[in-house]
Amino acid sequence: MWKLALRNVLRHKARTGMTLLAIIAGVVGLILSGGFVQDIFTQLGEVLIHSQSGHMQVAKKGYFERGAHSPEKFLINNSEELRQEIKKISAVEDVMGRLFFSGLLNNGRSDQPIIGEGIEPEQENKLGSGMVISSGRRLNDKDVNGMMIGHGLAHALKLSPDDWANLVINTPDGSLNSLEFQVVGIFQTFSKDYDAHAVRIPLSAAKELLATQGVNTLVIALKNTQDTLSVEESLVRGYAGKGLEINNWLKLNDFYAKTVEMYDAQFGILRIIILLMVLLSVANSVNMSVFERVGEFGTMMALGNRSSRVFGLIMAENTIIGLTGATSGVLLGIVLALVISAIGIPMPPPPNADLPYTAHISIVPSVVAGAFAVGLIATILAAILPAMRVRHIPVVDALRQNI
Repeated sequence: MWKLALRNVLRHKARTGMTLLAIIAGVVGLILSGGFVQDIFTQLGEVLIHSQSGHMQVAKKGYFERGAHSPEKFLINNSEELRQEIKKISAVEDVMGRLFFSGLLNNGRSDQPIIGEGIEPEQENKLGSGMVISSGRRLNDKDVNGMMIGHGLAHALKLSPDDWANLVINTPDGSLNSLEFQVVGIFQTFSKDYDAHAVRIPLSAAKELLATQGVNTLVIALKNTQDTLSVEESLVRGYAGKGLEINNWLKLNDFYAKTVEMYDAQFGILRIIILLMVLLSVANSVNMSVFERVGEFGTMMALGNRSSRVFGLIMAENTIIGLTGATSGVLLGIVLALVISAIGIPMPPPPNADLPYTAHISIVPSVVAGAFAVGLIATILAAILPAMRVRHIPVVDALRQNI
């Protein structure tokens, strides 16, 4: 049966070609659209990790829920000891402290509310590859009174690199403290809201400003993002009972979760549309092929072949076509993904962002396997109904098609 099915597939070149074209187009469309969406998720995640949150953060229990209003109540005082313990984990690349504060930034004419971070400059520079310096330079360990500010904040206060501004905050005991800082750089991240209020100063200056020696969070940078969940599980087992809590970058970046949800919905509908187009195109092609050959099938049954054999032959032919089309579509899709990725797709800034980016097509094994399965299964499903109809056509009626 399979040998005869292969001969029939090769004999009807025009019909086979039409069906293959529909399958290949659908499989390629699924691979490219799925790879495009996955690249968006990957790039957005990496930018957020390497510009704001790190891979995960360790803080006093309750900080992530209530610490924004009173970070001074959630200080880790033994941060150096804890840092050294975490750095012993093989998947961890670096651990750095951050001290958070809020207050006002004054340029001598007006002021703006800010959300500030005391950071360790050299270590943050290694982590912060996703942060774009739009003007000036990054902080370094020599910048005792230097600060970096977000692009939106710089625009609001009309500050440029080398300008001086006064930072006013409340200390933990309720008194006011103020220090003057020189702007060394202006940065942009993937979040416009963050850039409109963000100030970064050296951790030593933040500790002086707040009159404390503690930090609010220890930010963990991993060697590979794929290790996030395993390292988080290890840290939770080791420190959850010690008054600490650990959050990974997925929990820290609510913007990412909402963006993924939005794109997933949009491209999920696109994938359904492509699937329906493949199914309908293949069904139309298979229907035409089968009903044009009713006389041929009638002759087979008149010669003693059972209707079940005719049904099996039609299914075998379409299985061969489905396998060929799906395999060809996968190969073509991978080649196109590589070519498009080499060129790049210029993209406008996503929602709530100012930075454009270059998209690529990721080759995702699960997407490729799913596209192959769709091409094959759609072809087989499209053949079932026409094959069932032929099976139940009386031999006499089928033979009349030869007249």
